[in-house]
Amino acid sequence: MSETFDLIIRGGAIVTPNGTAEADIGVAGGRITAIGDLAQAEAANAFDASGLTVLPGVIDTQVHFREPGLEHKEDLSTGTAAAAMGGVVAIFEMPNTKPGTTTETELKDKLARAKGRAWTDHAFFLGAAGDNVDHLAQWERIPGCAGIKVFMGSSTGNLLVADDATLARVLAQGTRRVAVHCEDEERLIERKGLAEAAAHPRAHHIWRDEETALKATTRLIRLAEAARRRVHVLHVTTAEEMAYLAGHKDLATVETTPQHLTLAAPECYEQLGTLAQMNPPIREARHRDALWAAINDGTVDVLGSDHAPHTLEEKGQPYPKSPSGMTGVQTLVPIMLDHVHHGRLSLQRFVDLTSAGPSRIYNLAGKGRIALGYDADFTIVDLKAKRTITNRWIVSRCGWTPFDGKKVTGWPLATIIRGHIVMREDSLIGDPLGAPVRFQEAYAG
Repeated sequence: MSETFDLIIRGGAIVTPNGTAEADIGVAGGRITAIGDLAQAEAANAFDASGLTVLPGVIDTQVHFREPGLEHKEDLSTGTAAAAMGGVVAIFEMPNTKPGTTTETELKDKLARAKGRAWTDHAFFLGAAGDNVDHLAQWERIPGCAGIKVFMGSSTGNLLVADDATLARVLAQGTRRVAVHCEDEERLIERKGLAEAAAHPRAHHIWRDEETALKATTRLIRLAEAARRRVHVLHVTTAEEMAYLAGHKDLATVETTPQHLTLAAPECYEQLGTLAQMNPPIREARHRDALWAAINDGTVDVLGSDHAPHTLEEKGQPYPKSPSGMTGVQTLVPIMLDHVHHGRLSLQRFVDLTSAGPSRIYNLAGKGRIALGYDADFTIVDLKAKRTITNRWIVSRCGWTPFDGKKVTGWPLATIIRGHIVMREDSLIGDPLGAPVRFQEAYAG
């Protein structure tokens, strides 16, 4: 008697925890229910993956989708559409919206806004602030909450946690891993005159120098050790931080970004101007080399795009009045597959950084690998496809990428979320069906 599935993915090279092998995948009820030879099985839908590679669904654990309050740059619909177009099945969104996501009400408002509009699965960070510390332990367990986010620098209003006393209080509340932007606010203020005097983004990495990042990171780790609290250091950019964090892996996990692995100063600022401006900044090649070394020695746990769009009009303001941030959720997969093609990392390591890594760091329920019982999330790619990234391809509301014109080898051809094909060959399919990501530490069934 033959089995019946909702979907069968046939003939692809699937990347599982045991390695890569050609096999079929059977999906029922949104979960993976069979892996192997399913030639005799029947299914309501079939996907021919012959000649393609089936990856566990890519998860981008750092994006800024700007809703509410800044929807002229991006919103939950356009941001998740960009994610799905780029092969991403789930996103974790940051709290620096207007208003900031610092209360239970604001978190639940985002979850309500995403319902029926988000193309991908999703979770939202709560921003730590001086006036919400006493509630963080309770609120971090709300279903759909990715955890707590701390801005030690480069933020405004009550989202800025610049002093050690407040940061220590934040780390003392709750148990989930805390995600942190590490730049020292005092040093940023002291050195801003360097950027104003230069009046060109080539000064961005000089203003926000290595010491600005390292000082904040060492402060964080000292306080995290005292609080016995797990932390996740976002978008690490310096050789010095990587060397330091390698000695503190017992409680600290580490993220870097595709743009910091790909671009380098000063060339990027001369070529792209403010389009290359982000925080922490793109740095010189020696730092990029150190990030790759940290990828290869295992110090880095995860890749995040830090997708943070602004309009071209906003980016056209004179530096340093121009805002920091760039798109990235749609280009994460092709940029990194191109690095795989050029031998800078293995395909298995890419999967670890974008699927297994996020699952491990944030204790996801049922996501992050191709295995029986897991969500049927897949990023199906053609490792040999030669394409050119263009602004025309970008579906983010701001409509641009710093990688416009870049030729790459490797391309996402389909995004499948819980057994539903939501993108195929650069086209979105059906209606948005994203649902909140489930976390083992905030499990509600």
